[in-house]
Amino acid sequence: MGLRESSTQPIYSTRAHVFQIDPNTKKNWLPTSKHAVTVSYFYDSTRNVYRIISLDGTKAIINSTISPNMTFTKTSQKFGQWADSRANTVYGLGFSTEHHLAKFAEKFAEYKEAARLAKEKSQEKMEMATSPSQESPGGELSSPLTPVTPPMENINGTDEICDTTPNSDALPGPAQNALAFAHSPAMTKHWEAELEALKGNNAKLTAALLESTANVKQWKQQLAAYQEEAERLHKRVTELECQSNQTPVIKSQKTELNQTIEELETTLRDKEEEMEKLKEELENMNDLMEQKDTLTQKLEETELRGRVLEEQLAGAEQRLEENQEEQENFRKSLRTLLELLDGKIFELTELRDTLARLIEEAS
Repeated sequence: MGLRESSTQPIYSTRAHVFQIDPNTKKNWLPTSKHAVTVSYFYDSTRNVYRIISLDGTKAIINSTISPNMTFTKTSQKFGQWADSRANTVYGLGFSTEHHLAKFAEKFAEYKEAARLAKEKSQEKMEMATSPSQESPGGELSSPLTPVTPPMENINGTDEICDTTPNSDALPGPAQNALAFAHSPAMTKHWEAELEALKGNNAKLTAALLESTANVKQWKQQLAAYQEEAERLHKRVTELECQSNQTPVIKSQKTELNQTIEELETTLRDKEEEMEKLKEELENMNDLMEQKDTLTQKLEETELRGRVLEEQLAGAEQRLEENQEEQENFRKSLRTLLELLDGKIFELTELRDTLARLIEEAS
């Protein structure tokens, strides 16, 4: 149905992506506009009705008369739909924000109530029975499945180690080596736990880095798309200004295009700030990676010292065993000498007794 020329101004306008239900399946949404377009409410004073009208260039993609039995349904945070039995279709609108959807639904309910009051007033004036309405409560088309919101453009400290190096000139005793060896595994376990924690943090930082890099690439693509859209809108505004006879709808579109350009410029600035923040986060991640490398090097040095202490302890234990064997041999030699000495003392005692007896006998 073509748009009837009128001198009326739109009473409310917004921007949204326009869809219509697939007439064959009644399940899928078919986009009727490549980009977000202006969707406006108009009041037709001649017929005393309210209309929803949207133009894509010179083509009317929405020309729906609001009737009292129509219902606007929110199917998601940014998507809504209503059925038009006269056009035998279901219209769907995808908004950039939830606020725009709520405002459009509020206006729909307001103008629907106004249409109901206007219809009742018209019936009272005519004082005649109304003919059966072309739109019955059961005449609204409803999608068999809850429609899925179509894809929209989203605008939307380290521990310090006390390093003690063994003195090579003075050989430590077994007790000192054992004490150093007891501390070495504790230090090793501590640094192993620290390394495991760093590995976990490293994995998380790597995942966050990859996600941030992907987000930066996606935002760069969105920024490029927004810049192209802004340039296209600037050209469109220039073309509209060059036209001598501008209709009220075109003037409204010009205002909306200027607002959209301002929103896109604001969005570009916000995205640039987000990119700067991401760069700072990447620099912090690099600092953490350097700290992780430093701790890993310290752990390797600690393990090397532990191996040196183990070797020294093994040598001390071997020397201790040799000293113990020598002491045991010395004890055996002393016992042998003591037994010999006891025998000699016993013999000398017998000799003394014998000499004493001989002296007594001689006297």
